[in-house]
Amino acid sequence: MGCYDCCIRCIGAVPYPSLVATLLCYAGMALFCGCGHEALTQTEVLVETYFARNVQDFAVMASFIKYFQYVIYGLASFFFLYGILLLAEGFYATSAVKQTFGEFRSTQCGRCLSLTFIIVTYILAFIWLAVFAITAIPVFFLFNMEQTCHNINILAETTPSINQHGWICMDARQYGLLPWNAMPGKACGMTLASICKTSEFYVTYDLYIAAFAGAGITLLALFLYMVATTYNYAVLRFLGRKGIR
Repeated sequence: MGCYDCCIRCIGAVPYPSLVATLLCYAGMALFCGCGHEALTQTEVLVETYFARNVQDFAVMASFIKYFQYVIYGLASFFFLYGILLLAEGFYATSAVKQTFGEFRSTQCGRCLSLTFIIVTYILAFIWLAVFAITAIPVFFLFNMEQTCHNINILAETTPSINQHGWICMDARQYGLLPWNAMPGKACGMTLASICKTSEFYVTYDLYIAAFAGAGITLLALFLYMVATTYNYAVLRFLGRKGIR
């Protein structure tokens, strides 16, 4: 019976919202970092092969891709450590709230630490909201490219003249991928349709969708962290006012 009571107390001390948020955060960051890193590599191959003949036209984008890949490494490490800290804070707050163990009590230092986590988490959530929006840009570009290729294929089947679909183009320069003086910078007609049939295109498209989904899952995890940390801080302050220190 003593062992049973101990198990019940341990289960009751688990911060389930923080635990769920941590698992979602790790899953989202794994998708975002892994797929995002590989998607950037595939983007470099795709643009260099089909949209830029001169290496100088592609130098800026290649440098940006390498820089952002290093940023991804840093993000993965940061969120791994931050998830552990938030989970530990959740365990501390849950133990203080439930008073499961006698040595766990609400202290001024604990409340200040919880407030710090709240502020940092709110800031991270707003920053990650911008990252989530930016991640949608390559998905939007590749989606438009796929739809354009679909329209070209329909025109190619219904009209025998190449002039009917030769004017339909996708210009990488309009999306800021290449400078305006890059040549050719765009792909038109059946050339564009042939690009959409390559494995590089489909792999890149799928990777960006996965990275976008990962960013969304991470954003959801941050919102859960915000709710959990705010609730924990409110309860810790309540315990402090009650004189439980």
